Amino acid sequence: MSLTSSDLEDLLESLSDLNFSDPLGNISRVDTMVCATSFNRTALLYSTCILYSFIFIIGLAANALVLWVNIRAQRDSTPRHETHMYIAHLAVADLCVCVTLPVWVSSLAQHGHWPFGEVACKLTHLLFSVNLFSSIFFLACMSVDRYLSLTKHGDGEGGVRRRLFRRGACIAVWLLALVASLPDTYFMRTVKSSHGDIMLCRPVYPEENPREWMVGVQLSFILLGFVLPFPVIAVFYALLARAFARSSSSSSSSTVEQERRVSRRVILAYIIVFLGCWGPYHSVLLADALSQLGLVPLTCHLENVILVALHLTQCLSLLHCCFNPILYNFINRNYRYDLMKAFIFKYSTRTGLARLIEASNMSETEYSAVAVDNPPQI
Repeated sequence: MSLTSSDLEDLLESLSDLNFSDPLGNISRVDTMVCATSFNRTALLYSTCILYSFIFIIGLAANALVLWVNIRAQRDSTPRHETHMYIAHLAVADLCVCVTLPVWVSSLAQHGHWPFGEVACKLTHLLFSVNLFSSIFFLACMSVDRYLSLTKHGDGEGGVRRRLFRRGACIAVWLLALVASLPDTYFMRTVKSSHGDIMLCRPVYPEENPREWMVGVQLSFILLGFVLPFPVIAVFYALLARAFARSSSSSSSSTVEQERRVSRRVILAYIIVFLGCWGPYHSVLLADALSQLGLVPLTCHLENVILVALHLTQCLSLLHCCFNPILYNFINRNYRYDLMKAFIFKYSTRTGLARLIEASNMSETEYSAVAVDNPPQI
């Protein structure tokens, strides 16, 4: 579930007037409250437009570059590129999320008006939601795969089985993301705003129990988007870091020890960035759900805080589409080598410079943190 531009504008209009809240809104209040808007609505709308535009430009360029370089790298048919499968799918998911942002920006710039029709409303939301879930699920898959690739060698038949497993996992991720996105997409409608002659793209839940549906969708998003994947990511990257620590203590080479220390820092960055991007949004979403259930007293101040926090933290969560290419690609020397080949090397990769770079890559312990098929012994 996501906070759409129509939801934001309709809620802001509700708060500006006597706030007879629409019970069918995505995150709108079910109870009737009279709250004064304590923030600048226009500033929030246009600040969000700027943030979404920034994420669109950076995310589109970075993920398109990652996808292009990985496709070129696959032509080499080298074993280490087999595990780029998750990274390529992750880049596709993040790219598709970014592609939908201009549509939301266009709606925000028109104060929530949706001029594209109901079919586009459903399809845009489905594309956004499926790829957002897929991005999160692929990050979890990579954390498991990297640890297994480091501790279990994939030569021969075992390597073939693992490649087949990765392909199956990618298909399963896309299917699970589709299933997770269908309920909220099913309820998406274009409806006329009660605060102006504009059309809104928003979920319209059954009139009998809109609160229960709304909270159910919120809790399912929290469960699938954070509660389940984050422990997987944290645990398996922690195990991977511990494996590096053990190998460093048994190694007499200061160079290898330094590389593995860098790898442990990169692993820590994976966990911190995921928590920093997604933790705030899911925390605010949980607070909103608890307030709907009456477990948290809902005041006008909390109403305003949740409304603004939901939108700003969703912008923060979408920054993950910009961080993923840096953390999982640009920071790695092997990827930078592929990037150089794509842009610089117009001749055989067996030149002297290429052989020199390749030699350093073959002994590079850092790359074991991004799951090679034949990782170094530890």
